[in-house]
Amino acid sequence: MRHIDLHNHVLPEPILAAMESNPKLYRSEIRREGNKRMLKLGHNLFELTPEFYDADAKVEIMERKGVQVSAISPGPQSFCYWLEESDAVRAARLVNDGIAAMVEKRPDRLRGMGTLPMRHPDAAIAELERVVKELGFKAVEIATAIGTEELAEPKFRPILRRAQELKVLVFTHPNTMGSTASRLDCYYLLNLIGNPLDTTIMMARLMFSGALDELKDLKLLVAHGGGFTPYQIGRWQHGHAVRPDTRCDTATKPLGLFARFYFDALTHHPQSLRHLIDMVGSDHITIGTDSPFDMGEERPVEQLNAVPRLTEKEREDIAYRTALRLLGESD
Repeated sequence: MRHIDLHNHVLPEPILAAMESNPKLYRSEIRREGNKRMLKLGHNLFELTPEFYDADAKVEIMERKGVQVSAISPGPQSFCYWLEESDAVRAARLVNDGIAAMVEKRPDRLRGMGTLPMRHPDAAIAELERVVKELGFKAVEIATAIGTEELAEPKFRPILRRAQELKVLVFTHPNTMGSTASRLDCYYLLNLIGNPLDTTIMMARLMFSGALDELKDLKLLVAHGGGFTPYQIGRWQHGHAVRPDTRCDTATKPLGLFARFYFDALTHHPQSLRHLIDMVGSDHITIGTDSPFDMGEERPVEQLNAVPRLTEKEREDIAYRTALRLLGESD
């Protein structure tokens, strides 16, 4: 059986070179420790293993994990949403062209997801059209929040609307790296709680703001099993029924909007994935490894096979069918 991964990160050589040559602009530091390269952003320091930038190394890890095809997306360290427009466009192009080069080297195994200079909507739309029409990408990755601005805000609506028109998959990923939120600044809670919380907040605001009423055909994929939303969606549904302030921008019930999202299977527990399947259906779930990061899944096939009461249809949907449909590829 094929397995297709829609949550798999890279940091291509062109953006790494830019970070190394201009650390102040990119708010980053690349250190050389013997034969190793280390990337430091804020309090976060990790090794730039070859899987981040070398297509053959990426495929080698995919082989080990039992994955046949990966849609490679930018590590959130390269979003760079603070940059002014000209620098933001240049950074996005460095990332996207670097991803395209990796895909070109291994087109049998890799697909590309682009990044966009989201804080500058007109430039983001232009880059979206470029990666689709020139680079052949079928997906882009954006953060769950654009700096301090919510994705649900009206200024980002034209970008999402153009993605909908182009039938592009929009993969949303948390970007809390470097945050100093005091209550989460211990025990790695910034990631363990902060990342799924970011996704949860984004989903709620997209639902309650009325944004999804305007974007009925937008394909949205959320990371880490949808954060806390699949467990708390009933609370949102109840609140929408009893609290008028939850209905001020949309009359659409949360459960109906919840069904519009797609989810990766990265829950780290077979029973959690079983709950997600029961809530959204296997046709809305796809494999996501979060490779090469340490919070990723090293054994995605085993984790899928361990799900209680998994049917053959559910297995096939999550393994490859949902991903193929989202990427617009044939079975």
